[in-house]
Amino acid sequence: MLMIRAIVRPEKSPLVMKALFESGFPAVTKMGVYGRGKQRGLKVGDVTYDELPKVLLLIVIKDEDKDFVVNTIMDAARTGEKGQFGDGKIFITPVLETYTVSNGIKEA
Repeated sequence: MLMIRAIVRPEKSPLVMKALFESGFPAVTKMGVYGRGKQRGLKVGDVTYDELPKVLLLIVIKDEDKDFVVNTIMDAARTGEKGQFGDGKIFITPVLETYTVSNGIKEA
């Protein structure tokens, strides 16, 4: 199993959530976060915003679904055809174990 952490623009979050749901991946944890990437924030006039609002989506999937889910997220989160700085980032890490809290059952 894999954990996908997708950081996306807040205005793209509903589109990504809808695309994942319609693709058969309804289980997503969503939280608001702040940060900056390579663009080091945003400067508007004399004001610099060091930390920009983003949305962090956490999804646990089967290994074989990785490419499909990553492409689904990228297609929904990308600004325009070619994308823009600040569109987000996707991180993928292995999940060693999962447990269901309500019944204590360990899943693969």
